[in-house]
Amino acid sequence: MMFAFPWAFVLLLLAVWLVFRGSKRQGVRIASVEQWSFLGKGRSRFLWTLTAFELLFLFSLITAMARPQAGSSQSVEEAEGIAIELLVDVSSSMDRTVILPDRSSKTRMDIAKEMLELFIIGDGEKLGGRPDDLIGLISFARYADTRSPLTFGHKALAQIVRNLEIQDRPNEDGTAYGDALTLACARLRKLDEVEDSTSSGRLSEIESRVVVLLTDGENNSGNHLPLEAAGLAKLWGSRIYTISLSEADAPMRNAVDVGEPELSASEQVLLRISEETGGVFRRATGYESLRSIYEEIDTLETSKIETRSFVVVSERFWVPLLLALAFLGLRLWLQSTWLRVTI
Repeated sequence: MMFAFPWAFVLLLLAVWLVFRGSKRQGVRIASVEQWSFLGKGRSRFLWTLTAFELLFLFSLITAMARPQAGSSQSVEEAEGIAIELLVDVSSSMDRTVILPDRSSKTRMDIAKEMLELFIIGDGEKLGGRPDDLIGLISFARYADTRSPLTFGHKALAQIVRNLEIQDRPNEDGTAYGDALTLACARLRKLDEVEDSTSSGRLSEIESRVVVLLTDGENNSGNHLPLEAAGLAKLWGSRIYTISLSEADAPMRNAVDVGEPELSASEQVLLRISEETGGVFRRATGYESLRSIYEEIDTLETSKIETRSFVVVSERFWVPLLLALAFLGLRLWLQSTWLRVTI
């Protein structure tokens, strides 16, 4: 409980002084009061209650003037998500086998799908999922295909990831990640033009836009060159993270520079794409390294969370005001009936 005008209680001293000053009455001198001794047992002995009710009335009225309020502190957490386009290679080379730490084996495609799903949904450990982010999925072989538009429906998106299959038909096999990057950047740019009444304006407020590209080969198909797509991404304000799946015996580095012998020509292109757009390039040689890369990207691209605290105030002045009216009414009733004094 708090008071908007606590200084009003200073008036209590003045109120008490006025009440007791007004209660003093002029008396009549008499020789003896023995003949009126029986009156002490009458209603006159309750006259003090009129003064008490008058004091209670003034106290309640001044309390109402002080405006008692009940306040509660509340916090609202607002999360500003990120728009992420996930690009995954589904060419025939993704069918190669990878040996896992427990000596079992999976294809590159199976590992890629598992990592994508963990990145979207999370595993409760290092990968916490992206619940506040707008995520889309594009697969590519010779052609780039939108598997899911940018969406907040992550459970459905995870199911689409599980259903991804390798494109092994000769007339559709290939690697066209230049087209996939161009398509992803164009979709991220279109967010400014989307009017979605169900999102309460969330789409246009997303400022951070990211593309995560996973491939195991070089761009050999399509209509757009990778560096051309990188230029569009830079122009439209999108960052590109590139991941190269390499053979297990290839040297693995967390950071490399253009021109170092460890990088193949295709990896140098991926590195340049990331550097020009503000992203990072990483090489993965197996399950653990690929997982660590997605964990790193998950850490680098964090949603902006803003907490606003405010106090909800509820006015309570009406409670002492009602009490004041009740005390005043009771005093007037007693004064005019049961405790009526004739002068």
